[in-house]
Amino acid sequence: MLAIVLRLFILLELAIYVAFSLRYLALSVTGAVLFALACLLWLRLWLTAVTFAYAWFYRSPSARLGWWPWIRMFLAEYAAIIANFVLLSPFEREWMGADRLMPSQGRPPLLLIHGFWCSRAAWWWLRPRLEVDGWVVATINLEPVNTSIENYVAPISRRIDEVLAETGAEQVILVGHSMGGLAARAYLRRFGVAKVARLVTLGTPHAGSELARIGFGQNARQMRPGNAWLKALAREVPRVDTLTIFSPHDNYVMPQSNLELLGGPSQLINGLGHLSMLYSPRVAEALLDGFARPLDQ
Repeated sequence: MLAIVLRLFILLELAIYVAFSLRYLALSVTGAVLFALACLLWLRLWLTAVTFAYAWFYRSPSARLGWWPWIRMFLAEYAAIIANFVLLSPFEREWMGADRLMPSQGRPPLLLIHGFWCSRAAWWWLRPRLEVDGWVVATINLEPVNTSIENYVAPISRRIDEVLAETGAEQVILVGHSMGGLAARAYLRRFGVAKVARLVTLGTPHAGSELARIGFGQNARQMRPGNAWLKALAREVPRVDTLTIFSPHDNYVMPQSNLELLGGPSQLINGLGHLSMLYSPRVAEALLDGFARPLDQ
């Protein structure tokens, strides 16, 4: 469903730009198409700048970045928003295909859970890199996109059962990006840890994000700092080995201290935006190192 919505939105957006340029700028058809593409890219550039401006206003104390690392972080985040919302998610089936589930060879399979207004296409870059290291990787689409996070718990439970049945494993490792980490915690709160060996969160707003105040949908409201749902979730710390990986320069979760989850180890990766975590070799390395940690650490 999300892929269809995104395709229609992009087509409508391009049609508006083309119609405007033909009517008011008197461009040729080719010029109008190029103008429309430029406007599409410019809008994503502007949205990226807005998120960083918002993040700066609500920033937590962190290590200062020089100009070049900051520019590189901004450009990587801009590329990530185009990759995720223009190229990958609108064509999720074409890019992702079916999960390649097989006997887990003594390792728990991974279940990757995407974030707000994303799909399993968010894992297009990371999934093959985890598979090359020998991990069996499963994904899931959380739909509808604007429902309560609690409504994702049952689909996650069913997907876990499917993955365990197909791989012969007894437990999975849950990996959640952004809202996906909250959905994983909601699953653990309702169903417990019997089928989960470890939880790893990437850029998850464990204490909410100020940016969620301008979001829409019940799940956006549940990610606003101090709301009743987050408070209830915070009262139950995950009873499973947990690792939080996040950037102190995150441009979606702010203040960035809200990315921390008390009671477990964490790993900071400087100079990364929120979406570009999904395309970062440093994040892939941190994940693989985290998976390799003995469960009793």
